[in-house]
Amino acid sequence: MRRIIEETLVSLDGVIEDPADWVGDYFDDAFLKATFERLSVRDAMLMGRRTYEILAKDWAAKTGEYADVINGIRKYVFSSTLETAAWSNPTIIRGDVAAGVTPLKEQGGSDLVIWGHGLLGQTLLAHGLLDELRLTIFPVVVGRGKPLFRENESTTLKLIAAESLSTGAVVLRYEPARLVPATV
Repeated sequence: MRRIIEETLVSLDGVIEDPADWVGDYFDDAFLKATFERLSVRDAMLMGRRTYEILAKDWAAKTGEYADVINGIRKYVFSSTLETAAWSNPTIIRGDVAAGVTPLKEQGGSDLVIWGHGLLGQTLLAHGLLDELRLTIFPVVVGRGKPLFRENESTTLKLIAAESLSTGAVVLRYEPARLVPATV
């Protein structure tokens, strides 16, 4: 069974909105290389409408090795409002997210990736469909913007790896804790 791995960029004060405005020099060559290597072995990206539209605008006209991977990867777009998807290799999935994701996980192939913790990531986490949450925390305080977790969103996570980057950013990898009921 394929796993779903979410990769999210987070400021030190927990902001995820518009990371291009605050990641700055923390996106060094080593960080970009590692991101490229992870993405190039994935079969597909899962995304909501807003992420799809942002990435399509930013990447559709770009060329080069990194752009070729992003533009070429299969994209599953979960949206009830997106009418058409013209950016390369899209499939729009409407309706129940859990019902749409479950068959994708059951297919053969490599892991699936989702960038950012928007409504899609929240839904996957709430339904136990997210297998890993990879947070890259940057040593910058933004002071405004959409927080990583929303009010009333709760879960228990288990740290599986931590890595300090040369730029001062930290990568924390978590998996949702699968709580086992106590036996008497």
